[in-house]
Amino acid sequence: MAHSATVDAGKVHPARTNRRKKDRGRKEKWEWSGLAFSAPYVVMFLFGTILPLLYALYLGFFQTKMIGGESFAGFSNYIQAFTDPLFWAGFKRVSLYAVIQAPLLVILALCAALILDSGRIKHIAVPRILVFLPYAVPSVVAALMWSYIYGQDYGLVGQVFKLFGGKSPDLLSSKFIMFAIMNIVIWGFMGYNMLIYYSSLRTIPDELYEAARLDGASEFRIAWSIKIPAIKGSVVMTLVFCLIGAFQLFNEPNLLQSIAPDAIPSSYTPNMYTYTLAFKGQNMNYAAAVSLVAGLVTMVVIGIVKFIGDKWSDND
Repeated sequence: MAHSATVDAGKVHPARTNRRKKDRGRKEKWEWSGLAFSAPYVVMFLFGTILPLLYALYLGFFQTKMIGGESFAGFSNYIQAFTDPLFWAGFKRVSLYAVIQAPLLVILALCAALILDSGRIKHIAVPRILVFLPYAVPSVVAALMWSYIYGQDYGLVGQVFKLFGGKSPDLLSSKFIMFAIMNIVIWGFMGYNMLIYYSSLRTIPDELYEAARLDGASEFRIAWSIKIPAIKGSVVMTLVFCLIGAFQLFNEPNLLQSIAPDAIPSSYTPNMYTYTLAFKGQNMNYAAAVSLVAGLVTMVVIGIVKFIGDKWSDND
C-alpha cells in the first residue's frame, strides 16, 4: 500500500497536465491580444516619429547646391549646426525663457490647485472650469487675442492707460516681448497643470489632514508638509513637460513676428530658425541637421532635469 502510494505520488495526473497546457495557451493568447491593442500606437510611433527622425538624419548628410545638385556632405551640416551663432542665440533665448516660465507656471498652477483643494471655496466646479478654460483655446487664437490686448494705441492695455491719462509701454518691443510670450503660454497652460495637481491632491487620505489639525498644524503647514510632498511625482512630470514645451517654442513668437518684426527675428527660437531655413531659405538639408542638433541638446537638458527631479521626488 505504501509502495503504491509512493508510485502514485510520483506520477503526474493527466488532468493536471491538460490544465497546465490550457493555462499556457491562455497566457500566450493574452500576450497576443495585448500586442494587438498596442499595435496602433506602435504603428503611429513608427511612422510618425521614428521614420521622420531617420529621414531627417539622412537629409542632414547631404547638401543641395545650385550647380551640381545634391551631394554627400558627411557630417559638415551637423558640425556647422553645432557652431552656428544664430542657432545658439535662439537656444539661449529659449533657455532663459524656460528658466523663468516653467517654474512660474508650475508654482501658479500648484497654488491654484491648493486653493481649490482647501475646501474653502463654494461651488468649486465654477472656478475650476474658469481656470481650465483657457487651455481649450488654441495657441494660435490665444496669440492673436493677446496681440490685440497688448496693443499700445488701440489694445486693451493701451486703452486702460489712456483712461488714467498715461501712456502704455510697448509690450511688443524687444524689451518686453519675451515676458509677453510667457504671459500667453502661462495663461493657456496653467489650467491644464492645475487639473493634474488637483486630481493628485484628491487622492490623499483625509485622515492625514485631520491628524495634522489635531496636532495644531495650520493650513499652510498642511499644504507644505503633507500635500506638496505627496504630489512630488506630478510636479516633476509637469515641470518636464513645461521645459519640453519651452524648448519647442514656435507658435506664439511666429505669430507675433508679423506684428513685432524688430523684436522677433526669424531665428528667435531654434524651431523658428529651422522653419526659416526649410521653408524660406529652401535649405532642407541644413534645416534637418539643425533640428536634430536642437533635439539632441534639448534631450540632454531634459534628461538632467528629470534625473534631479526624480532624486527630489524619491527623497522622502
